Amino acid sequence: MSRKHAPARRFLRLEALEDRLCLSSLPVATSTTPPSPPAQAHANAAYGQLPLSFEANQGQTDSRVNFLSHGAGYSLFLTPSQAVLSLKHGDATNVVRMRLVGSNPASRSVGLEKQAGVSNYLIGNDPSKWHTNIANYAEAAYRNIYRGINLVYHGDQQQLEYDFVVRPGADPRAIRLAFDGTQGKTIDAQGNLVLHTTGGDVVEHAPVAYQMIHGVRYPVASRFVLKRDGQVGFAVGRYDHGQPLVIDPVMSYSTYLGGNGNDFGNAITVDGAGNAYVTGVTSAANFPTKNPLQSKSGGLQDVFVTKLNATGTGLVYSTYLGGSGQDFGQGIAIDGAGNAYVAGFTASANFPTTSNAFQTAIVTGAGRFDAFLAKLNPNGSALLYSTYLGGSGDDRGLGVAADGAGNAYVTGFTGSTSDFPHTAGAFQATSGGGTDAFVAKLNTSASGAASLVYSTYLGGTGFDTAYGIALDSAGNAYVTGKTRSNDGTQPNDFPIAGQPLQPIGGGGEDAFVTKVNSTGSALVYSTYLGGLGTDVGNAIAVDKATGEAYVLGSTTSADFPVMNAYQSTYSGSGDAFVSRLSATGSSLVYSTYLGGTAWDGGDDINPDGGIAVDTAGNAYVTSFTTSSNFPTKNPLPGQSAYHGTSSHTDVFVAKIDTSQSAAASLIFSTYLGGGDDEEGFGIAMDAAGNIYLTGETQSNDFPVTKTAFQRTKSGGIHVTEAFVTKIMIN
Repeated sequence: MSRKHAPARRFLRLEALEDRLCLSSLPVATSTTPPSPPAQAHANAAYGQLPLSFEANQGQTDSRVNFLSHGAGYSLFLTPSQAVLSLKHGDATNVVRMRLVGSNPASRSVGLEKQAGVSNYLIGNDPSKWHTNIANYAEAAYRNIYRGINLVYHGDQQQLEYDFVVRPGADPRAIRLAFDGTQGKTIDAQGNLVLHTTGGDVVEHAPVAYQMIHGVRYPVASRFVLKRDGQVGFAVGRYDHGQPLVIDPVMSYSTYLGGNGNDFGNAITVDGAGNAYVTGVTSAANFPTKNPLQSKSGGLQDVFVTKLNATGTGLVYSTYLGGSGQDFGQGIAIDGAGNAYVAGFTASANFPTTSNAFQTAIVTGAGRFDAFLAKLNPNGSALLYSTYLGGSGDDRGLGVAADGAGNAYVTGFTGSTSDFPHTAGAFQATSGGGTDAFVAKLNTSASGAASLVYSTYLGGTGFDTAYGIALDSAGNAYVTGKTRSNDGTQPNDFPIAGQPLQPIGGGGEDAFVTKVNSTGSALVYSTYLGGLGTDVGNAIAVDKATGEAYVLGSTTSADFPVMNAYQSTYSGSGDAFVSRLSATGSSLVYSTYLGGTAWDGGDDINPDGGIAVDTAGNAYVTSFTTSSNFPTKNPLPGQSAYHGTSSHTDVFVAKIDTSQSAAASLIFSTYLGGGDDEEGFGIAMDAAGNIYLTGETQSNDFPVTKTAFQRTKSGGIHVTEAFVTKIMIN
């Protein structure tokens, strides 16, 4: 486990000044050389249950204590001079005290972020000695614990964290810590402070220090220092604002999601409250449901739609969605009201549709698919809109986006060369041949034919597929995928428009990036993106402030276009790529390979992965890797190394930073997996920069958190299970 330092907004409530130094550390119990395995196991379990809230002391304990917290196996007490942790193992109790040497005994304590719950102590038969309605807080703060320095305790993942906030002019060297109840202390090779106790070792991870200047966080070198007198202090480097951002990732939650069949989490999004919405495919008869729209599987294979609460501990709702045939959920989006829009494809003639649907009956025959779009209300209990979308060929919805007006934008591919639904004035009213990509906009507040706002083919004479779609604030749709309308046996006739970055295809199969105007009547720009090998655009995101498109894909091209690259050369069998295009699509802001010497980032058969972008222009990507030397940086604990053989796949998750310059740099990159195969299919992020992932795993030891909704895999060996993971890196 690792620590998480609090978001900057927490410190802004304490100090009006921005120029300051923040130091964070987190004590975590580990299994380092325990004197007794049973005692160590108990210490780990108890310490891992540290609370998420702190009680104000209103007479229920010693008057010197300001805040306390307790649970099974532990008690925690906070005063201006020390934090006391009492761990019980068997009949024995181990007490560890962290004393704040030279601290201000008159430091004023304050509880922050008052919680809804209260504590009551009804002990004895004398009501005058009872203590009721005791407030609980998410944070306990001490002002001026040292001169010019505040101290904030808070909990995350049920572990204790403490942050020192050093104001301008204050000296962090004033902070001196002493630890009682230990049998010695050391600093390990990673800079962690290891406290040796009779109940096992307790580790305080190496501190993180940074400065906030005009709302931007800059890292500062810091480390623990063991003093000759046995006390512990902090050594802090110069306040160099030119250094890259320090990331300290932590797995907020991670959970399996599935039943005894094969389950795949294909797409994910997140709302403003931190609830994660996931869609995918399940063949399990016992997929976990809650408040379901459809409580049982409809047939061979169903879509699932799940809303997971913000802590990953439970379901808000979870439902099957499907008919008697095969049904696939491929994309999900939400609007500001919490309605979920799901796109995919179905072979079920009885797929659930609504009376206001554009198309209430399937067109294709057995073994073929129609695309679908479904809209669920915020509690998942009703279908507000659900429609087929297809012709007589094979039609598949592979991506969806939504705006604030109840419109959904669907993309995918169609084999219906003559009768895929299209609208008058569409950019491309007829099929180019083979299979074409399509882009359609549906108004889910309208009824019948009126709900199809526009629909257009997008393709040439070869085989063309769109995998991802994103929107800007003006309602322009950005799509990416792959085209073979350029492979040497066909003319280069994929639709190209504007001043394309690459007007001619590079080889046998290219990625493409296309911007469709808000009415679907014209292309703002459209460009090939690729080299001499096979190139696929797996997913796309757009910076709504700049109109720049970000594409994640896979390539086997040693001459794939690169610019301001983190990794400028091709590494092996197949690499992922991340490309950022200018707002006009005419140039690259950056474009980089991302991979090791084996296979990374999917291929033209399995275009797996997702991409998201934050307001600072940083890209967040996920897919899979089989490379033992995939580039990592600041990886999650236990996830710095590849977990298998050359045929094994691990998820990778990476953050690529361009907030300081045009050149790409790797800020955070980690493996994520267990002893079997897993792949990352979808990624989303919230306003705080937290990452949400979904995909599939066959591992019984996929990393999950202690309070996760589903901690064990339901299926057998080599049966796939969906997963949902939240990573906090800010």
